[in-house]
Amino acid sequence: MKRRICREYIEEIERLERSIRELEEEIIELRMQLKLKVDEVNRLAIENASLRHKLEMQKKTYQRMVELLKKMKFPIILLPDDE
Repeated sequence: MKRRICREYIEEIERLERSIRELEEEIIELRMQLKLKVDEVNRLAIENASLRHKLEMQKKTYQRMVELLKKMKFPIILLPDDE
């Protein structure tokens, strides 16, 4: 009787140890995935900032060109952005 009970406990302990190892491996995998996602978010944030800067520079260049053409009294027609 004792042997049977001990054997059951030992089997349960071994099963729990396997479960712990599997969970540890899963945690490692999830940490790696999280690191990759954080890296991707950081890369996209940098790219977004760069694109915003480029857009601002293009807007400023456009405004300077319009002002220059106005000063030169060059005939221009300004259309709304959606056209």
